[in-house]
Amino acid sequence: MPNAQQTQVLMAPIKLYREILRSHRSLPPAMRAMGDDYVKAEFQRHKSIDNPAHIVGFVSQWQSFNNPADGGWGKKLDSELLDKMSDEQLGQLYELRQEVKRSLGDKE
Repeated sequence: MPNAQQTQVLMAPIKLYREILRSHRSLPPAMRAMGDDYVKAEFQRHKSIDNPAHIVGFVSQWQSFNNPADGGWGKKLDSELLDKMSDEQLGQLYELRQEVKRSLGDKE
């Protein structure tokens, strides 16, 4: 029997994009602006991808991120996921972390 992850229905990318931006409305202004810019850039970068496997992966990951029931908001990243990330992805994650800390006024 397939589990919930395997039977997840994928949203159309444009609908998901709009839903993510809508969910950012509850964030503080600085975080909302940063989140909106990041989402817009990611969706723009993936706009011309025609490989179905990449599209499914991209949409399913963003859909999971946008669903708080899946632990998408404020979820701690497990070491297995971090091990799978490329150096470029880890760099982007670090930059995002630094920007969030800066916008929240944390001087760590």
